[in-house]
Formats: sequence, structure tokens, C-alpha cells
Amino acid sequence: MLKGKVALVTGASRGIGREIAKKLASQGAAVIINFSGSKEKACEVKQEIEDSGGAAALYQWDVSDYAACEAGMKNIIREYGRLDILVNNAGITRDGLLMKMTEEDFDRVIRINLKGAFNTIRFASRQMLRQRSGRIINISSVTGVAGNAGQANYAAAKAGLIGLTKTAAKELASRGITVNAIAPGFIETDMTAGLSDKVKEGAMAQIPLGVFGKAEDVAAAAAFLASPDARYITGQVLHVDGGMVM
Repeated sequence: MLKGKVALVTGASRGIGREIAKKLASQGAAVIINFSGSKEKACEVKQEIEDSGGAAALYQWDVSDYAACEAGMKNIIREYGRLDILVNNAGITRDGLLMKMTEEDFDRVIRINLKGAFNTIRFASRQMLRQRSGRIINISSVTGVAGNAGQANYAAAKAGLIGLTKTAAKELASRGITVNAIAPGFIETDMTAGLSDKVKEGAMAQIPLGVFGKAEDVAAAAAFLASPDARYITGQVLHVDGGMVM
């Protein structure tokens, strides 16, 4: 379904990004695995994709670094000649109550989770405009829709990502580029594994389906939005949350 397409997935060395990279590769896309931390983890994803017969490459840079994003995108276009799919998945948490949150923790989450997406869209859209085609998928969160105590920085960034999605969708639609967001709920990842049993029980009580989602559920949604089947969908927020936010 995605044969001949080139996809960039940010923060693809673990969790949701890892599964999205694997899913897109399984459908024929050449996947660029972006990461800023452990190269070992990123190499594992690349190896998994290649062992399954897919194509993958590693590109390391911090998405919050504007100049690094520009250089990285130029290198991708130089190497592949095109970019068809951009998935903005890179993100971090620095949780804490608003009245106790440090300026550094607030700024760091905004820079990576929100400004990082602006940076990649800023440079990826140039190539997509030339191609007159492209798919941009931003990984937001139910927290960006409903808020969550102790996550003012994360909620602000993820809510901002929805606004960025809708604006970019309006600006780029005339050139055949779609821009959508996915808002995952509680997904089984390294990030949620560290939550206390009390927090997990409270979360479960809010989910009508009664179970946490899996990273593969989000990957399936991303693959759909990247596919030709989603050609007439843009500016939307797809909730993958078991009915948590309706």
C-alpha cells in the first residue's frame, strides 16, 4: 500500500514511534528512524524492520533544534529525493503540579513536543509542496483534549499540536498534503509502565472498553492516515483511547 513511499518517524526508537515505524515499513515504505537518545534502541528497530524484509535508515537529531531539523531534512532529500510521510511522534514528559513546576521542565516539554513538530513540518512541507503530495501525522494525546492534573506542560504542548495540525491542514491542502493528528489514551509503553497502581486503576475506570491500548493500535491508525484510503481526510483528530474522550 505504501510501496515507493519515504516516511520519517521522529522519536522512533521506542514505544509508539517504534511500532509506527515498523508498521509503515511492513506496508512497503522506506522508513527513516529519527532519534536523539540511545542509538542502540534505534538500531534494534532498524534491524527488526530489515529482518522482516523492509527498508530503514537511522537519522539522529534533536527535533527541538531548528538548525538540526533543517540539516536533517536536507540530508533526507539528498539521499531519497522525496519525502511522502512525516510522523511527529517525538515527545517527553516532565510531570508535576503547576504551582511547583520549574520553568525548565515547562520549556523543555514545549520545545520537544510542540516546537519540534513545527520544526519538522516547516522543512518537510517544502519538499511536499514541490511534490504536490504528502501526509503529515502528529501524535497528540487525550491529555491535550481533556487536560490532566500534574501535566500542565504536556497538556499545553499536545493541545498546541492540535491547533498546529488544523492550521497546517488549511495551509497545505491545496497542494494535496493532508495533516491529521492522533490522540492516544492510555497506551502500554515505557512511559505508562512507570505509573503507580493507583494511577493505573484511576485511568482504567475512565476507559469504557476497560483495557489499556497497545502501541500497535496507534500504529494502525497512523498507517491508515498515511495510506491512499485517507486521501480525503485532513485537519482531523483521531482518538485511539478506548472511548476515554467522546
